[in-house]
Amino acid sequence: MKNTITWAAYAFVRLTLALMAGILTYLYFGETLPSLIGCLLGTVVLFGATQFWASQQRRPEITDFAGLLALLAVYVTGAALTQQATESRADNHLYRFGREIEFYRAVVDDYTVVRPATYATTVRVSAVRVGGKWQPALGGIRVSIPRDLGVAAPTYGDVWLVRGAPAPSKAPLNPGEFDYRRYLEYHQVYHQQFVHPDQYRKIATAPPSYLRAVAMRTARVLDGVFHDYVHAKREYALASALVLGIKDDVDQETKQAYANTGTTHIMAVSGLQVGLLFGAVTWVLGRIPGRRGATFRLVSALLGLGIIWSYAFLTGLSASVLRAAVMFTFIIVARASGRQTNMFNTLAVAAFCLLCYDPYLLCDVGFQLSFLAVISIVYIQPRIVAWVDVQGYFLSKQKPWQSKQVRWFWQKTSWLMNNVWQATALSLAAQVATFPLGLYYFHQFPLSFLLSNLVAVPISSGAVYVGLGLLLLKGIVAVIGLFSTGLAGVLDFLPQIVGRLFEVMIWMFNEYIFWIGSFMPGALISGIHVTAPQAWLIFAIILVLLVFLARRHLVWLGMACALMGVFASSSIWAARRLAPDERLVFYSIPRRSVVGFWQGAAAHIVSVDSLPLTETERTYRIVPGIIQREARQVNYHTHWRSSKVPVHRPDSSGMVLAVWRGVRVAFVSGRLDGARQPCAVDVVVLRRNARVWPETLEFVFGRQPTIIFDSSCKSWYVASLQAKLQVAGWQTHDLTLQGAYTRQPSTVRAGK
Repeated sequence: MKNTITWAAYAFVRLTLALMAGILTYLYFGETLPSLIGCLLGTVVLFGATQFWASQQRRPEITDFAGLLALLAVYVTGAALTQQATESRADNHLYRFGREIEFYRAVVDDYTVVRPATYATTVRVSAVRVGGKWQPALGGIRVSIPRDLGVAAPTYGDVWLVRGAPAPSKAPLNPGEFDYRRYLEYHQVYHQQFVHPDQYRKIATAPPSYLRAVAMRTARVLDGVFHDYVHAKREYALASALVLGIKDDVDQETKQAYANTGTTHIMAVSGLQVGLLFGAVTWVLGRIPGRRGATFRLVSALLGLGIIWSYAFLTGLSASVLRAAVMFTFIIVARASGRQTNMFNTLAVAAFCLLCYDPYLLCDVGFQLSFLAVISIVYIQPRIVAWVDVQGYFLSKQKPWQSKQVRWFWQKTSWLMNNVWQATALSLAAQVATFPLGLYYFHQFPLSFLLSNLVAVPISSGAVYVGLGLLLLKGIVAVIGLFSTGLAGVLDFLPQIVGRLFEVMIWMFNEYIFWIGSFMPGALISGIHVTAPQAWLIFAIILVLLVFLARRHLVWLGMACALMGVFASSSIWAARRLAPDERLVFYSIPRRSVVGFWQGAAAHIVSVDSLPLTETERTYRIVPGIIQREARQVNYHTHWRSSKVPVHRPDSSGMVLAVWRGVRVAFVSGRLDGARQPCAVDVVVLRRNARVWPETLEFVFGRQPTIIFDSSCKSWYVASLQAKLQVAGWQTHDLTLQGAYTRQPSTVRAGK
């Protein structure tokens, strides 16, 4: 009976876990599964019949069997929902038309990301023209358009007529690189296209959701308020990101500083800001006298819901804010009902509903981090706080013979230090559950997170309140201006004062973040590679250790040690497997010629050009592969200088010959007219639209080498020469389209 009562309080936790298991099953094995609708109906019917039988028999074993069938039905539901939510399965999806699309009609269905040279957004297709005939179609396309003079930024709801067919999203081009294709697929986007200004035309305005269109327009208007009252460029960018979630103007240096100190969540409007509003409403309502009865609970719940969803509307109904708003909505409703006091079950209900609405939310990093952080805070924070009675310690310093001022000092000190300890416990608790995900997704761990959050979060939280106050005050002044322009002009000094305070607060916590980065430069542990199974192992270790701390049975500690041994063994095995590995990697980096000479965990990365790699090129193109291989010694070289790779330039042919572990590579960037005799090589890299012909290549190198077109070659050049070489029987590889090319010394030829 005890176990039944214990599990009864977590009914939706079990159902949500079963739903998540079904979603994961489809994500990993979906392509091999038939339609699951029939299976789902059969499972539901079987559960209904068993449940009816159990209600008649009233036997525990039959009831337990019915419960298992219920979990099985939810499991199948998760897989079936994910299957139905996958747009690419539709008969009229863009995939079915391929390159035959002449035109398509689509609507802008996302925020526009402003980049240095382009605008990027997502459009949803409604129709395509194939063979001169229009027909219905669906699918998402991630489009980019140049930020040329006269080209307006795409706006949510713009209906476009676009010429040409989109291309399927590209797989990662380099080893370990972020899989942007899979990221887009999780958002039901399977194609990409760079659209030139003369390739599309806006033909109408028809937002998919008029409510969201108004919300996004409202967010931009409020952003204009910050622009008017927060004058410093950096502070304005952070103000807009902190309160409205608009991060277009936040520079890369600031983003990196926050990432290095574990405070990126401050710049993302999500659970933190919604939680602050929830906390403010709870605090205000808690000060109202006579706060009892069902009527008070109903009024407070409606007030809390109104404030939270109003804020969600003002921030443009972004996905992260909606997710947090739904989570706190269930918490408010549960409290108002007076029937549900189990926070874990309440969170499970929120997650269950969100996943039923969109099963692919399970793949969203924000969704994972939000729920794990809240669950961890709910369970772990009170236990950490209980380690030390900070408030009692300082209150015990009060003595009857002390003066009133001294006793007041100890009382306020106890209050202050107790709040500091509460905040410390919260930050530690949030890190416990999100620690494995931080390693897996971001490959780093900031040791300064505690010191950073301890000061930055309170200041930024106060800044959120002040920022919202500025918007409210400006709104009041604007309403007054409708009736009296002169009075509104006089009262405008109030939002100016609040705006100045807002700017100072943002400057303070921003300076603190940069100071932490300079004060603790070695506090960021980066370059961590954790595979998905290893992340699951870390989760399991944390969970088992929590069970051990709760039950104090050594068997759980022994299990945790065993899991740690498995984790260590997996790392050792990966290192031993990598040690003898040798390979050449020809990287795919736009307009660059880069090759990596890898031997185990060491590498020489050579930029064949005369210019070194930029920090951005290293970070996004090279470093992911370094992290994946857990490289310990990586050296970058420009134009072969001190590369320790033997190179020479035979005669005056405009060719560079490199020899590494028996593999001979010829880099050709000009004519081969100066080549007087054949040269035996394994790979020929054509650079900068090298002016060569198949006959010349055959005379100098023969037909055995693989011909690589590196990323410095133009697309028209590759298309023209590659076709001729393939007809003549050459093996070719285009780095721009096919991604990095890998060559191992012990093999004749290896693919990417």
